[in-house]
Amino acid sequence: MKKLAMILVSLSLAAVAFAAGKADGGAITIGGIFPLSGPVAEYGLEAQKGIQLAIEEINKAGGIGGQQVVLISEDDEGDATKSVNAFIKLTSKDKAKIVIGSLTSGPTIAVSERAQAQGVVLMAPAASNPAVTDAGNFIFRTCFIDPFQGTVGGQFAAQSLSAKRAAVLYEVSNDYSVGLQENFVKAFTALGGTMAAVEVYNTGDTDFNAQITKIKAANPDVVYLPEYYNDVALIAKQLRAQGITTPIVGADGWDGLTGNAGDEVLNGFYTSNFTNDSTEPNVMKFVRDFQAKFGDKPGAFAALGYDSMSLIKDAILAAGSTDAAAVRDALAKINGSYITGNIKFDPKRNPVKSAVVLEVVKGAGGSLTTAYKTTVNP
Repeated sequence: MKKLAMILVSLSLAAVAFAAGKADGGAITIGGIFPLSGPVAEYGLEAQKGIQLAIEEINKAGGIGGQQVVLISEDDEGDATKSVNAFIKLTSKDKAKIVIGSLTSGPTIAVSERAQAQGVVLMAPAASNPAVTDAGNFIFRTCFIDPFQGTVGGQFAAQSLSAKRAAVLYEVSNDYSVGLQENFVKAFTALGGTMAAVEVYNTGDTDFNAQITKIKAANPDVVYLPEYYNDVALIAKQLRAQGITTPIVGADGWDGLTGNAGDEVLNGFYTSNFTNDSTEPNVMKFVRDFQAKFGDKPGAFAALGYDSMSLIKDAILAAGSTDAAAVRDALAKINGSYITGNIKFDPKRNPVKSAVVLEVVKGAGGSLTTAYKTTVNP
């Protein structure tokens, strides 16, 4: 009887703990801030699908601690001001104490101090600027950071592509682009490479021919384009039009490129958090389930969204509560296998995990796709 009483008390305490953070109808509210429209909508739509798949699986299995999960999504269009407005709405009107988003670093940094001040757990799926987690210990991310992938890009160009002379074209007003090029240059030159040309452009530019003319004259072995897929598609077309056939290398902002570019991005390589041709059983199941639900194979942003929700689920279960501080503490202790690799967090709440390099290739039907090239460990 004494043992039975203790069990009943434990169950009662668990029910009280999980009552915190419920939405109307008894569900656990997860806020989501994504660019669902605008220039980088590809990222937000993919991540949202990954989160939706994770939540569907969680709810089919009985929820978290018996509670169903509800995602309330807001569109920030990749704009920092709109991201702040979305965060205010999610945390004040919808009472969310856990928020996933945004997808790029500027909008995420814009809400991180608010999240820290309010004690809201903020999980950034793909915001890779190191400053994202500087606001404090309620801020986590699922992706690796720019210094790591910029370094991987430089090492890959020098070692795997045997490049001796590199050119870089980057967006001078974009912290993501600036940080990547700095770390690429550092890694490439440390391995004996020479920077043949370093050219810049401004946000909104669409004509890169003046910079490309200088790059062509420098005769590089490789061109590094640390930018989002929409700019990369434009730049690559103009590079090839000027007769530059050398490999081009980039970073995770290229995810989505294959659906938004043509053959000009062939002989292109980029660092990523995920490859959908992995033979790991958990990844293969994720790819099958995602394709069955949405009709397409998932990219890195879908996988990062899925992992973001999976990390939150595991932290709530480990904490036995949806209290934000308890979830924060449980997240910090996680060390486990996820879709984008084994994840544990360093003291700045950045995941310690490997990067993959993908090559843009033509698939069996002639459409562009990616193929796994190599893995680089941290």
